[in-house]
Amino acid sequence: MVDVSEKSPTRRTAEAHAFVAMSAEVLKALPENPKGNPLEIARFAGIQAAKRTADLIPMCHPLPLTHIDVAAEIVKGGIEIRATASTTAATGVEMEALTAASIAALTIYDMCKALDKGIVIREVRLEKKTGGKSGDYNRRKP
Repeated sequence: MVDVSEKSPTRRTAEAHAFVAMSAEVLKALPENPKGNPLEIARFAGIQAAKRTADLIPMCHPLPLTHIDVAAEIVKGGIEIRATASTTAATGVEMEALTAASIAALTIYDMCKALDKGIVIREVRLEKKTGGKSGDYNRRKP
C-alpha cells in the first residue's frame, strides 16, 4: 500500500457509473422478478460493497466513509447505475464508488440471468472526483 501518512485529511467525493445492457423483454419483466426488485437489491449491494472495498482490492486503504449512495434507473436499452461516495481522509474514494457501481451491476445481472444470459455490463467508469492533492476531475467538462 502507498504510505499516505504525510497527507492531510480532506473532504473527498467520487461518482462512478455503470450500464447494464439488456433486452426490452427483460426490462419489461423486472417487476415480476421472483428474487425481488433488482434495482432495490442492487442499491443495497452497491452500498455494502463500497464499505468492503479494502477487503476486495488488496492495495486500497480502508476508509471512514461518510456517505454512500447508489441509484439504478431503467433507461432505453438497460439500467444505468450511478454510485457516489464521500469521506474526509488522506486518500480518495474513487475505488469505493467504482466498486459500488460494479457490484450493483453484477447484482442486476445475477437477478436477471435466468431471463437472458446475454446481459452485458459495460461503461464502468469514474465520472468525477473532488478533493486531494491531484485536485478535481470531471469526465464531462462544462
